[in-house]
Amino acid sequence: METLYLLVETEVGRLDEVLKRLKAVPSVTEVEAVTGPFDLIVKVQAPHINAALDTVVHRIRKVPGIKSTETLVTVATG
Repeated sequence: METLYLLVETEVGRLDEVLKRLKAVPSVTEVEAVTGPFDLIVKVQAPHINAALDTVVHRIRKVPGIKSTETLVTVATG
């Protein structure tokens, strides 16, 4: 199983809407609101890294209300 984390900046006033929509995306296993330069941290898990990245590009980044994203691919677990 491959895991990546997505840092998401939302448009002003759309945090709750984006959070709910992201929770409904297949392969999204966790969504947490955070403080700092990003508004959400999203955990994506899929059998292969290409499937995880496909979820980011074709599903998550198309959610209305998302201003920007940054993708972090895990390389080791401990």
